[in-house]
Amino acid sequence: MDSTLENIDAVFLDLDGTMYLGSHLIDGALEFLNRCESRGIRRFFLSNNSSRSVEQYLHKLSGLGIPATVDDVLLSTHDLISWLHAFDYDRVYLVGTEGMRHMLENAGLTMDAENPEIVVLGYDTEITYEKISTASIHLHNGIPMVVSHPDVVCPSPDGGLPDTGAYMAMFEATTGVKPIHVCGKPEPGMIEHKIKELGLEPARCAMVGDRLYTDMAMATRAGVKGILVLSGEATVEDVDSLPDGAEQRPSLIVQSVDELFR
Repeated sequence: MDSTLENIDAVFLDLDGTMYLGSHLIDGALEFLNRCESRGIRRFFLSNNSSRSVEQYLHKLSGLGIPATVDDVLLSTHDLISWLHAFDYDRVYLVGTEGMRHMLENAGLTMDAENPEIVVLGYDTEITYEKISTASIHLHNGIPMVVSHPDVVCPSPDGGLPDTGAYMAMFEATTGVKPIHVCGKPEPGMIEHKIKELGLEPARCAMVGDRLYTDMAMATRAGVKGILVLSGEATVEDVDSLPDGAEQRPSLIVQSVDELFR
């Protein structure tokens, strides 16, 4: 497989570290999307970052000149909501942003700080000590926890920032409690339902991202091609250190999306 990506019908694109860093587009990202459109390649935007709602992501993408619709954006929060519904949870205590709260409430879930059935941990860029202490008390009292995604670091132009995985480690250190489930990438469900919905062949789809333990691992689990970009977190040295047969090993490594479909 090379950067021309022949025989690929759809691409699933990570956002942070792949299409942009912070508020800055990756060089050549728009031109890459134009090449997708000209070749009739379906493209979808994925993010484990649960700090924003779909509407907030659409607003950011629009501000960067990236056209997208509601159906184009797949978030770990969608996976989380599906999991909560599947196990009949209703009342949740959320450690998350207002944008995440709106998505949960719009899905019929009830915010309950006093008597929740489960603690929900997302990437909370609005976190307070009150949220941390309240969640800790619930965990000490035997309330289980579910996490939106496992990312430890959120990439930024100024370096890595603490993400949900870092919060998860904090709660485990404080309470001894581990989550009963972690949603989002690398769980393959984030893209499998879209592949099935569109009647696509997994082998003719590609996951493009900057992380080995989420993006590339999910590609392997979903049976799609894994394309690692070096514009975000992972490095060639990280790939070289993987054991043979590791699910995190990409099918292709490029500097950025600017190299693809040329």
